[in-house]
Amino acid sequence: MGNTLAVMGSTGSIGTQTLEVVEAAAGRYEVTALGAGRSVETLAAQARAVRPKVVALADAPSAPRLARLLPPGTELIAGPDALAEAAVTADVAVNGVVGFAGLPVTLAVLEAGRRLALANKESLIAAGPLVARALATPGAEIVPVDSEHCAVHQCLRSNDTLGNPDRLGQVARILLTASGGPFRERSPAELASVSPAEALAHPTWNMGPKITVDSSTLMNKGLEVIEAHELFGVDYDRIDVVVHPQSVVHSMVEFVDGATMAQLSLPDMRLCIGYAVGYPDRLDCAYGRIDWASLRRLEFESPRPDVFACLPLAYEAGRRGETAPAVLSAANEVAVEAFLEGAISWPSIAEVIDGVLQGDPVRRADSLEAVLEADREARRAAASLVASRAAAA
Repeated sequence: MGNTLAVMGSTGSIGTQTLEVVEAAAGRYEVTALGAGRSVETLAAQARAVRPKVVALADAPSAPRLARLLPPGTELIAGPDALAEAAVTADVAVNGVVGFAGLPVTLAVLEAGRRLALANKESLIAAGPLVARALATPGAEIVPVDSEHCAVHQCLRSNDTLGNPDRLGQVARILLTASGGPFRERSPAELASVSPAEALAHPTWNMGPKITVDSSTLMNKGLEVIEAHELFGVDYDRIDVVVHPQSVVHSMVEFVDGATMAQLSLPDMRLCIGYAVGYPDRLDCAYGRIDWASLRRLEFESPRPDVFACLPLAYEAGRRGETAPAVLSAANEVAVEAFLEGAISWPSIAEVIDGVLQGDPVRRADSLEAVLEADREARRAAASLVASRAAAA
């Protein structure tokens, strides 16, 4: 694998940590493209630091301001297709774009036969059939950046099961671990009044606001269940979720003989990013190294159904398939944004998603247009439900 990187969503949590990994790798990688939605000043500062050949900005009206801040010799492309265009200019693309907006980047990279270091779970979830088709392009591959799927990737690799359908029968189940977020011990009555600030106070991980709220509802784990199904070809009955508050065991694979392989490290996304860009090699930069003398306990428990209502909704959407996961993801984005803005309560996030899912007919996800239309309709339905709840509050 080559040494040039395109970092899309470079101003977000995954993007900034990718640049830290590149810096620590001391000349091993060259960042040739950066891309972001609208964070002009941060993107310009990154460009001046790493001197990429191309910078992409999704927000075209902000392009003239960005152009004045870029270093000489850096090309600027702007508009809704800019990130996808820039992503294919390198050997490896890191997709750290937040939400459904990351789908064009995912498809473009795979259709170009490149490696995709995937942190944008929504694009795979919303358009699994389209991503699978693009992944058939010679040279295309996905190495997951999410800590859970990165862990599963390593566990399957250790048993020569990764990418080997003939050996998937050796897998009894995949166990995705969840921290449980800040509310796993709260009562349903207490959850009715939790604030966005409380939801954003994650006990172990430092992440962006949307994924942090998803962690508090366990929707992030539900989305990861669908993602694990798409990435590894394991059916939903063999994918379980277990709450693990210490966030040291990042996921496990249980094999048919009862043996369980687990990947352990302290919570640090830079380890996962380095694994994805360096695979099959490991970078000589120790992120998440455990002090075994101070690690006192590892706890596991089942997710509480009275707290985490989003998790069964994700299983339902995954099993329905086709456009249902796209609808789930879109409704969740709208509901989470409404919660962060104070328009709805924390429990209403699941209620809005459920309302959209129950009112949406499943359609074939056989084209990008079909997926985009399902996404648009789900967002409209979710916005309507949000408005009605806000008016009744």
